[in-house]
Amino acid sequence: SLLSYLKGKGWANSLGSLDNANLSDFITFEVTVELTNKGLGVIDDVCEAIFSYIRMMQKSPIPDYVFDENLQLDELEWRYTTKGPSGSYAQSLATAMDAFPPSLYIAGPRRLALKETEETLISSDDPRTSFKTKGQRDILKEACTDLISKLTVDNSFLTVFSKTFEGKTSKVEKWYGTNFNVRPIPMSTLMRWQNAVPAGSIGLAYPRKNVFIPSESGLRMKKKPPKESDPKALTFEEKMKPIPPPTVIRDDGDEGRWTVYFKQDEMFGKPKAFLIFQLLTGELYSSPLMASLGMLYSQCAADKLNEYIYDAGLAGLTYDLQVLPRGVRLTFGGYNDKLKTFASYVSSKLAKDLDDVLPKDEEEFERYKDNLLRALSAFKVKQPYGHAIYYSGLTQQPRNFQYTNEQLVASLTETSLPKLVDYVRTLWASGKGEALIQGNYDKAEALDIVNTIDKTLAFKPITADQYPARMKALPLPVTKPGEKPTRLSISEPNPSNNNAASHITLQCLGTSERDHVLIEIISAIIEEPFYDDLRTKQQLGYIVSSGVKGIDQARTLSIIVQSNVAPAEKLTSSMVKLLDGVSDKLLAPLTAVDIELFVKGLVDSRLEPDKQLAAEVTRNWSAISNGRFQYDRLQAEVAALLAITKEDIVGYWDQLYVKERRMLISEIVPRTGPTSKEPALGSGYSGGKPTTVLGIEDIDQLRANGEASRLNMLS
Repeated sequence: SLLSYLKGKGWANSLGSLDNANLSDFITFEVTVELTNKGLGVIDDVCEAIFSYIRMMQKSPIPDYVFDENLQLDELEWRYTTKGPSGSYAQSLATAMDAFPPSLYIAGPRRLALKETEETLISSDDPRTSFKTKGQRDILKEACTDLISKLTVDNSFLTVFSKTFEGKTSKVEKWYGTNFNVRPIPMSTLMRWQNAVPAGSIGLAYPRKNVFIPSESGLRMKKKPPKESDPKALTFEEKMKPIPPPTVIRDDGDEGRWTVYFKQDEMFGKPKAFLIFQLLTGELYSSPLMASLGMLYSQCAADKLNEYIYDAGLAGLTYDLQVLPRGVRLTFGGYNDKLKTFASYVSSKLAKDLDDVLPKDEEEFERYKDNLLRALSAFKVKQPYGHAIYYSGLTQQPRNFQYTNEQLVASLTETSLPKLVDYVRTLWASGKGEALIQGNYDKAEALDIVNTIDKTLAFKPITADQYPARMKALPLPVTKPGEKPTRLSISEPNPSNNNAASHITLQCLGTSERDHVLIEIISAIIEEPFYDDLRTKQQLGYIVSSGVKGIDQARTLSIIVQSNVAPAEKLTSSMVKLLDGVSDKLLAPLTAVDIELFVKGLVDSRLEPDKQLAAEVTRNWSAISNGRFQYDRLQAEVAALLAITKEDIVGYWDQLYVKERRMLISEIVPRTGPTSKEPALGSGYSGGKPTTVLGIEDIDQLRANGEASRLNMLS
């Protein structure tokens, strides 16, 4: 492929194409290449390779099987379309009404070969497995040939983005202030592109046939779902009935190889499935260096397998590799017909054929390393509110579960190809296997899949005392009434961003359903008044939001404001003033009807039936991986919601904000602009309850203090 050629030369990390401006009188077709530093120096060569591929399409007819496969893939998506957000659907219909006749408002943007003949449009919504006639395919081929004939050097323009151009430009864009240059491309270069080398001479060719497209027999359902009913017609009792959970179909014991959970789909009626395999081990994330090697391995594997996985992705199959604090996880999903073959191949490459997924030499290793460094460096250009949320979250996670961006960058510079090879050779060596197989499989097929993956991974089992610990949220320091809460003041990492941000976190360590729903009720109560006051009335900033987040079983109520007109201290004081008035101004006036409305909104969201298999799989895996196996959590929270009274809400807020206030203020201070300031890097904080404003260098000690507090709670 073109991407393989560019990667082989060390010129590119990724490539994509799409039609962008699609208007009544013209269309633009864009090819976008993410260049390496080496590729940036040979842009003309990169462009020549692109035009070589285009010339191949112009001179050699695209094979018929390419059109046949595209029709099959589009019809698969049409056949098994799942419900999505109503807003985006309405928008797509409005757009289609301007481009298609009424009979194709829905099908037009979603299907190929809309003409049966030059004079007649398709009239059936039934999914197709092939073109109706050769003439129907020829209509599509002629349209493609016409478009490709217009992809010429004379009709193109080139845009290059790079930070290396900083300080070398002479023009400024009117609206966004972007610095740029415009220059003509030399005639010699244009002639070179027009006469680009033959595609075959540099190894370019049309894609092979896609072996992952499911067969008709593979699309049969093992169990037919019940007749679809209107969710609104279900009674409350029916909605409260827990969905049957996965069952254990293989249990090798605490010191055995696998615990396998399985659920056959009998609800969604689509020939799809998900396979999740996790190998529990505590060594893979034991230091920032190990975490960096894990990130490098994930990137190498994704890049090396791209050629194979691309076809699978077109056919609706997905894969994900994650190196996590508690081990390594593989997730596969899509049409079940070819899913086992796909999972087996990928697993074999990752665990056995290591040379196929590791860099072939130092130059390639440095390309991956540079790419990852760029991704980590992108942290600095996040918005200030994103930085505030990041630092706040960091204080509540154990240090060996979440390393800082700075630690990862520093450790990445210590990595080497030999270290990566050694790391990957131990990655799959030992552990405890956990798996969830859910979808259009029966029990025997699920066990067969696990046996296949087990033989591929071939890991050595570990003992129960070697299991990695589960993450527990770190408690924030408690402050009594009248005491100042814990406060972080950190300089904005991006010197060109002149916005300030303040993020307030109130932490609840309660683990009951009652605790979890009460904090959501509080969030629902304060959301609109806070936005109205801070955004509309005080006009402190465009970004004003609040909400509840979960870390382990702890819950946090978070409020954030970002502003370019007020300093961080002003944002904080305005938010604290509103929090101080919650009890008297927002909770005291609550009526029974008010509470009923807030509760109803939260109940309805929990009892809304899943629209996709993926949603149920995600929830089931969460219940398995956290070790609590609470598959009926949503129903349990609904029961807790229905029992809530005004006294409960008032008492909970009193406990959360007054009696046991675990509050953290995270301020991001800009280095430029009218509200700029340079906070201290550290305060000398050495543990216990902070008595001064903390800096970025105090976060590690704050987390250490939280870890000690957590141990005291458990003892």
